Amino acid sequence: MKGLKLIKIISATAAVLSGFAIAAPAQTPDMALLDGLMQGEWTLKERGSRGPGKKVCLGNPELLLQIQHRNANCTRYVIENGPKKLRVSYKCGNAGQGVTEIKQESSTLVQIFSQGIRNNAPFSVNVEGRRTGSC
Repeated sequence: MKGLKLIKIISATAAVLSGFAIAAPAQTPDMALLDGLMQGEWTLKERGSRGPGKKVCLGNPELLLQIQHRNANCTRYVIENGPKKLRVSYKCGNAGQGVTEIKQESSTLVQIFSQGIRNNAPFSVNVEGRRTGSC
């Protein structure tokens, strides 16, 4: 009888503790590659383009993860997180979704490949990001 009561107590305790584990918010891992990039003015230029590229003030390097969904509120899932390569999947509700891979060549030069759906249309971009000065 005491054994059965002990099993019920342990089961109830486990159920309560697992409920806390499920309710805990997901933690985003540190992304060392982004932490290693210098802040400042960056020029994002599509590979093969002859144009001057787009200048952005990079205060928060996470901006590079969603270059097609800059202002959208998105959830992210880190697929690969290395010191020189980062791959992230993101979903932005009705705005779309994407997968971005960033390869770091130096603290001032990255290669960005991103593809997904934006405004109900597919996109695929291959961009070089280069730090070009201060903001």
